[in-house]
Amino acid sequence: MNLVLKRILFFCGIALLIISCGVKKSLHEIPEVSEYETPIDQRKKINDSTYILGSNFLTKNKQGQWELLVDGNPYQLGLKTGILTKELFNYQEEIFVNKIDELVPSEGKQNFLRKFLAWFNRKMYLNIDEKFKAEIYGISKSAKQDLDYIAKPYQRVMYFHGAHDIGHALQDLALVGCSSFAAWGEHTQDGKMIVGRNFDFYVGEEFSKNKIIAFVKPDEGHNFMSVTWGGFIGVLSGMNDQGLSVTINAGKSDFPLIAKTPISLVTREILQYASTIEEAIAIAKTREVFVSESIFIASAKDKKAAIIEVSPKNFGVYEVENTNQLICSNHFQSAAYANDKKNKEHILESHSQYRYERMEELLAMQPKITPEIAVDILRDKKGLDEKEIGYGNEKALNQLLAHHGIVFKPEDLLVWVSSNPYQLGEFVAYDLKEIFTKKEFITSNLALSNSNLNISTDPFLYSEAYANYIKYRGLYTVVKKAITTESHLEQSILQEFETSNPQFWEVHYLIGLYYYNLGYDTLALQAFTTARTKEITTIPDKEELESYIRKLKRRLN
Repeated sequence: MNLVLKRILFFCGIALLIISCGVKKSLHEIPEVSEYETPIDQRKKINDSTYILGSNFLTKNKQGQWELLVDGNPYQLGLKTGILTKELFNYQEEIFVNKIDELVPSEGKQNFLRKFLAWFNRKMYLNIDEKFKAEIYGISKSAKQDLDYIAKPYQRVMYFHGAHDIGHALQDLALVGCSSFAAWGEHTQDGKMIVGRNFDFYVGEEFSKNKIIAFVKPDEGHNFMSVTWGGFIGVLSGMNDQGLSVTINAGKSDFPLIAKTPISLVTREILQYASTIEEAIAIAKTREVFVSESIFIASAKDKKAAIIEVSPKNFGVYEVENTNQLICSNHFQSAAYANDKKNKEHILESHSQYRYERMEELLAMQPKITPEIAVDILRDKKGLDEKEIGYGNEKALNQLLAHHGIVFKPEDLLVWVSSNPYQLGEFVAYDLKEIFTKKEFITSNLALSNSNLNISTDPFLYSEAYANYIKYRGLYTVVKKAITTESHLEQSILQEFETSNPQFWEVHYLIGLYYYNLGYDTLALQAFTTARTKEITTIPDKEELESYIRKLKRRLN
């Protein structure tokens, strides 16, 4: 975390030296929306979990997910979404701001960071489609007014659309580690394509609390659904009414020096305007991105899946031959990146290849995939060869931190979205044919899901192992604080921490670090040695652990 802060502040310093009039333009830019008709009805509150605005609405289903239905031109979409989700949007903004305060507590450094954001995002508005800017502007009308010290509402909401990309660039924050797969033909029970994905974007428990499953009917392009949060119009996981699904997986990126098109707006454009893989590729080629990303496309019309691999300086497409399954974690696979040094290092040093091989293993164990089997794969918590690697290990497909898991069946226009916590809750089913062809919804029953197709809650949620994992999460914060402040903990706390998640290498590593900082070398060496016997997440993690062991052995001998 200190490395991340140093990196941010370093670039802040550069920003202050070379800040220019280009920043001023971006800070005062407002999109032109006069061409759009903007008559908007008043929002009506039915109860604490249901709001209606004309024929559009927001409601909470019994699994705790918010379901949003909106239609209109770009500016209307933004206005309606902002008005209907105002409380959720304001809450989400607070989460972002609190995260910034947590990472950068100093008021002086926060001021530096604000100036850096203005400089870093100075060209973003030039790289975003005017229709999407109109929609973002509409949403910003419902933004919190007491956060203007960060940036004005429109600019602030635009900045937040780049947060996902920055999270990818700052790998040290461990915000991402997504896994995706598709199977079709002889690899599925009925021959129709099935796509599964975990979106492991983690900004804390509160951030994932209020997921929104949005169903959007734009005046232009295709109707589509996506899983999102308040104030965000980009697409992270979604499918349109043509049976084209889109998900994104981070690649290895340098820290960018300027923001261009946020990847989520590239995928939003694909979802709204493409119906085939070829059309998706054509759209992706027109946009300049500022981080590396795999865009996983599955197409009902093409009856196959492909991966579009984009980065600031390269572009590739990966399609499989002689097989009916496609797998994607967090490294590139196309010929365009065959000699990419950073990609090669990432495959070698990170947990991406390990998760890729685990997906291969699980798919081979289940030759005929169904939506239920796809969900089981997304929920898998073990390592290769069924090894117990500890709960929360980033080498697992289910790292117990995902914002959401999702399964698509493009040819049937069916979608299943996980409910909290993580991918453990019930996967709620949605039939896009029914949702997008239905002209009216009964006010007394606005739920959009098809409960007959829901996939049951993971039994793990009711297990002693899960209860211990929750205990581990609480104790993790306590132990980390003690390490940072070099304060003493009761031995019983350390023992409870160890037994709460005994197969996870980091538990033993943190205990070792606690003892090391306090000068208890023998105990530290014992804990570090135990950690070495577990499945360590990355090569850099392993090298750091080995370094501590060598130091302690020299000191003790």
